[in-house]
Amino acid sequence: MKNHGKFYIDGEWVDPLGSKTFELINPATETPFANVSLGTAEDVDRAVKAARRAFPSFSSTAKGERIALLQRIVEAFQAREDDIMAAITLEMGAPKSLKMQTSTALAAFKQAIITLKGYEFETLLGNSVIRRESIGVCGLITPWNWPIQILSTKLSAAFAAGCTVVVKPSEFTSISTMVLAEVLHAAHLPKGVFNFVTGDGPTIGNAITTHPDIDLVSFTGSTRAGILVAEAAAPSVKRVCQELGGKSANIILPEADLVAAARWNIARGFSNTGQSCHSPTRILVQERQLEEVVEILQAEAQKVPGRSSRKSRSTSRPGSMRRPGSSAAARIGRRGLRVVTSLSRRSLPT
Repeated sequence: MKNHGKFYIDGEWVDPLGSKTFELINPATETPFANVSLGTAEDVDRAVKAARRAFPSFSSTAKGERIALLQRIVEAFQAREDDIMAAITLEMGAPKSLKMQTSTALAAFKQAIITLKGYEFETLLGNSVIRRESIGVCGLITPWNWPIQILSTKLSAAFAAGCTVVVKPSEFTSISTMVLAEVLHAAHLPKGVFNFVTGDGPTIGNAITTHPDIDLVSFTGSTRAGILVAEAAAPSVKRVCQELGGKSANIILPEADLVAAARWNIARGFSNTGQSCHSPTRILVQERQLEEVVEILQAEAQKVPGRSSRKSRSTSRPGSMRRPGSSAAARIGRRGLRVVTSLSRRSLPT
């Protein structure tokens, strides 16, 4: 079992100041495969100081310099894309065929180049000059389900704007972030522009959110945690940007093709092993059509391949990251929950 015990701070791999570790479980095999370090508030402070030192020079770079940097990141990312995807599959079970995990991340950096080329940081409005300046040090807190895509969306905008960052990835998907750190290092990102510390939300997330030298917090995660982030950031009046999870009901109208609707729901719901905020896992149907829809959903769910995500070329059946072998089921009912099909771990050959 590998030990990934270092953080990336000020352009170097450094030892953590604490001694706690977190065990990572492969969702496909249910076996531990690595340990990562859990940081402390002191580790965050060290990362923030590095980002603060780097900010004056990086925010002063010309637009052409940032475009060149983003282009180098794209090239370095492309060279390591397979390694990043392999890490994501190992950590959170996304099928290796789900190339959107990395292609959308790469697209974010490419789009930042396009946007930056046509963006003017200083414009005239009548007799006034409007100058858009870099915000400062940004704290980026990301979830486990799209670990590199969401982080790359945040990073590409921050780098284009001339901001420096301190990143807290989910402790469940820290290794893919480590590979991304290697990509940024290979792209010759200036020291201190990108820093990351692994740890849990109550410790590292809170230290980032409350730190007086962090100017903006960008958080993607649950509504519960988002409330805590907003409350913790309020005393320092720092900017807070949030994308909070939630499930909107998918409505099947009475005149719809029920088979097509069920097939679409199952395909989208099981994509990324069910770990997407946009997965259509809540469905509203006409009461008179309920039994028919349940039967169709059950039949479609049984068609989903249940192979190890590292071997599979298609979508894997969903389970839990904390309890990878737990059953996943479609639950539909009038007044409560009813299990209509159970996909147990015994049906998942590795």
